[in-house]
Amino acid sequence: MAKYNSIIDISEILNDYSEEVQEGISKTAQEEANKGKAELKIASPKRTGEYSRGWRVNTKKGRGFISCIIHNATNYQLTHLLEKPHAKRNGGITTPKVHIKPVEERIVREYENQVEKIIKNGG
Repeated sequence: MAKYNSIIDISEILNDYSEEVQEGISKTAQEEANKGKAELKIASPKRTGEYSRGWRVNTKKGRGFISCIIHNATNYQLTHLLEKPHAKRNGGITTPKVHIKPVEERIVREYENQVEKIIKNGG
């Protein structure tokens, strides 16, 4: 076991650890977002196929954070209408085609598990 000469050595080690963890989390977030996009393309209703082809990932990186948002760029209005029941024009209620929620839950669960592994392994 190595002996450390000063506090500076320990702080360098901690800085290296935190950088490795941040890089690992950033990489995992992007991978999981892309998996989610691919799953949504498969799970989406395909009457014409335009809706399922419209899934995109927006990634914003900053100092100490990353944000990955999966959205439908072509038919964003349909996401809520397909996912939730709503009234029809001539009466009645539509049947929901739930396709976003299961993918979201699975991706969030996988992301959390991966982040825990990254933190335990130090990057």
